[in-house]
Amino acid sequence: MQNRRDPAVALSVLTLGHSRHPIDALLGLLQRHRVEVLVDVRSQPYSRFSPQFSRAALERAVTCASLRYLYLGDALGGRPADRACYAADGTLDYDRVEQQQFYQRGIDRLIAGLAQVRVCLLCAEEDPARCHRRLLIGRTLVRRGVVVEHIRASGDLERELRGGPADEAPAPQLSLFTAPRRGG
Repeated sequence: MQNRRDPAVALSVLTLGHSRHPIDALLGLLQRHRVEVLVDVRSQPYSRFSPQFSRAALERAVTCASLRYLYLGDALGGRPADRACYAADGTLDYDRVEQQQFYQRGIDRLIAGLAQVRVCLLCAEEDPARCHRRLLIGRTLVRRGVVVEHIRASGDLERELRGGPADEAPAPQLSLFTAPRRGG
C-alpha cells in the first residue's frame, strides 16, 4: 500500500469513547471526522450496558457504514493479561505497560497505519481524562510526535497537548513556612 499521507504533515490520530451513545451517533461522529479505520483498544470488547458496542455488533455496524474495524485491545488495551504490568496493589502501571514488547508492537503497528489512513481509537469511557486511550496510548503517541485529538460527545475535538499525566507539572504545594498575612 502506498503512503497516502503527505510526509511533511505530522501523523495524527483521533480517539473516542463510546459511552452509552446510540450506534448511529457514534457512526455519525466517525463520519463527521472522516475516519477510515476504527481501532478498538478495549481489552474486553463487549458492553453489558450497551450491547451495540460488543465486538461482533460493532464490527458489523462499522463495516456496514463503509469503514474498517481493527481490534488491537490485546496489544493496546487498558487491562493487559500480563501481571508484570501491575503494581503490587493491583493497579495498572502505565510505565510498565509501555516497556512491554506486546505494547510496543501494537504502537508500531498503529503508527504504521496512521501513515496510510485516518484512524480513530475506540474505548468505552467518554472522558479521555479518565481513560487509558489518553493516559497510556495518547501519552506514548505524543512522545513519538503524533498529534492526538479526542472526539467529545458534542463532536468537538480536544487536542492532547502533553503526553499525559506523567508529563504534566504537578500543582504547586503550599509551604508550611509561608509568612503570615499582616493585618489579619
